[in-house]
Amino acid sequence: MMRRKLLFLSAVLFSMQAMAQPGDASKYASVITGDNLKKHLTIIASDEFEGRETGTEGQRKAAAYIESQFKSMGLKPAPALNGYQQYYPLYQDSMVTAEFKLNGKDAEFGKDFIIPLNSNETGKFKGKKAIFVGYGIDDEKYSDYKDVNVKGKVVIFFLGEPKNADGNYIITGTKRGGEWSFPGITKKIAAAASKGAIGALVISPNQDVFAQRTIDNAKKTGVYFPRAAAPGVKTINYALITPALAKTIVGDKFDFDSYLKSAKASEVLKINAVETSLKTSYKFNKYRSTTNASNVVGIIEGTDKKDEYVFLTGHYDHLGKQGGKIYYGADDDGSGTCAVIQMAEAFSKAAAEGHRPRRTIVFMTVSGEEKGLWGSEYYSDHPFFPLDKTSVDLNTDMVGRIDTERKLADTMNYVYVIGHDKLSSDLPIINEAANNNYTRLTLDYKFDDPKDPNRIYFRSDHYNFARKGVPILFFYDGMLLADYHKPTDTVDKISWGLYEKRVRMIFHTAWLMANRDEMLKRDTPLNMGTR
Repeated sequence: MMRRKLLFLSAVLFSMQAMAQPGDASKYASVITGDNLKKHLTIIASDEFEGRETGTEGQRKAAAYIESQFKSMGLKPAPALNGYQQYYPLYQDSMVTAEFKLNGKDAEFGKDFIIPLNSNETGKFKGKKAIFVGYGIDDEKYSDYKDVNVKGKVVIFFLGEPKNADGNYIITGTKRGGEWSFPGITKKIAAAASKGAIGALVISPNQDVFAQRTIDNAKKTGVYFPRAAAPGVKTINYALITPALAKTIVGDKFDFDSYLKSAKASEVLKINAVETSLKTSYKFNKYRSTTNASNVVGIIEGTDKKDEYVFLTGHYDHLGKQGGKIYYGADDDGSGTCAVIQMAEAFSKAAAEGHRPRRTIVFMTVSGEEKGLWGSEYYSDHPFFPLDKTSVDLNTDMVGRIDTERKLADTMNYVYVIGHDKLSSDLPIINEAANNNYTRLTLDYKFDDPKDPNRIYFRSDHYNFARKGVPILFFYDGMLLADYHKPTDTVDKISWGLYEKRVRMIFHTAWLMANRDEMLKRDTPLNMGTR
């Protein structure tokens, strides 16, 4: 309660200071209207753009439309870019050959093994010995490699990680598995490689047979974002094998069925290292084609603080077409995309009338969010403006509708704000001052609870700024269970008045952050556990 009172007083004081900011913010906020948002959203979420799936023609059409809007408003491209789009690579792999022999006998692709295309490179290995290493984990709290020599050998291990008797995972100490569970296999392969293993055979304890979709993906992938291994991290090729094949390899050394049962239950295994003589021959060859996707960027250069930056972001991609149906993504995140376009128009009008912001404002719509935050990850690893000079990212992802799970009196006058108590103590003060002065929405912070199971903080593009230390606020309308990631997320379901009000609030917040004397402080720990 005391913290809320102090926050309120700070917001009141800041509200008084905000009145001295250059220009009439309300005048330019009025550019943002439900009608203007609808004009853009009706195009972004139309049949023509076919759901805007990253790497498709629909995504490229959406990028071209956003670029055209930025150009027409007079926004400039970022100086480091050749135009208004930051391109990043996407790969698509096709299997050429996949051969795997055990003691001279061919294993059958699709029945006994598969080789995941996007995490194996063309290569081969031959071995004379294989060694079972439990879960394949090497951590200070738990290791399957203690006093085990795997150099020059093929390692065999289960996916997953063990729990204590109380049901908590040993390594994290919680009900949630850590990096050994997700991404899991990548970390385990790196651990095996660092120990000198020449290859790996990986068992999924809950997968007796490979699903047809898994087999198809092992023959040809969809497009994916190539994540390079961290500097100094080694890797080796591997195959996923069925429990049945694993049993033929090590079943004469221990009771494999018992161990499989334990692995399915994430139990600690009684032994974690068993070696066997096994001649292995692995040959893998693939063909890779490369395409790209893009982030669309326009800027309004600042005045006396032009070398500091305020980012306004939203993702313009969605899920494309599935089963012949278009997934329109009107709210997710057509609404955020059009919010960025409209805020760009409002700031552009202000600049044209002599009220240019002190800091440079970067309007960036990213792609690849639905695939795994690809575009924002690429930007944060390849920034064209210094991250240490980036004051804040205000990210808008789904702001056009009403949370179907919200049963409160303020249902038509709220927005969820995520990140208010993380990274910078300035965030809530400025945001609440803007809201109190201009829009008076209910700012709901429920998703900032570290115990919230949805972990929303990690699920949109602001996270890639936050992981680099940049303060963020994320604006969100909530759990639209009936239409989330379904073809029914359509323009006709947008609440235009509330959408307008939310975007105006974000604009006012950006206006204050772009024109204040100091960059936002970086003085608050993240305090959200691991992703």
